[in-house]
Amino acid sequence: MSEQSTPRMNVESFNLDHTRVVAPFVRVADRKTLPGGDTLIKYDVRFCQPNREHLEMKAVHSIEHLTAELMRNHTDRLIDFSPMGCQTGFYALTLGVEQEDFLELLEATFRDVLEATEVPAANEVQCGWGANHCLPAAQEAVGAFLAARSQWEQVMRQEAGTRP
Repeated sequence: MSEQSTPRMNVESFNLDHTRVVAPFVRVADRKTLPGGDTLIKYDVRFCQPNREHLEMKAVHSIEHLTAELMRNHTDRLIDFSPMGCQTGFYALTLGVEQEDFLELLEATFRDVLEATEVPAANEVQCGWGANHCLPAAQEAVGAFLAARSQWEQVMRQEAGTRP
């Protein structure tokens, strides 16, 4: 089906051609200005190549807990950090954090993840599936993501014969 005949969907990520992206990457997935003037910026933090690989659920769950907790040590402008159902990455919803600042924030947070000695709130009292965590798997995935830092802003695969 060609792009011209594909109907526009309400969900932004459903309009993204997942066959053309090259993970890992970070992109602005949405931007909304609220009636009071504040701007919400949603980021697609993609760890894995869609439809080729995915994160194991224990790693996803642990990265979610670690990042949601540790990023708030660096900013009060994180609204939410949540996993994608496809297990290829996460969405970060921020209050007006522009991309350059978000990339620095993400890098600092992920460096904290590598130093963590436990997954925050990984217990039955504070989590709906407290036993479903793996700190080493989360740190391995985050380490690989950090190692590809220079690639984070390259979202789409370069087509043969086109300029970057």
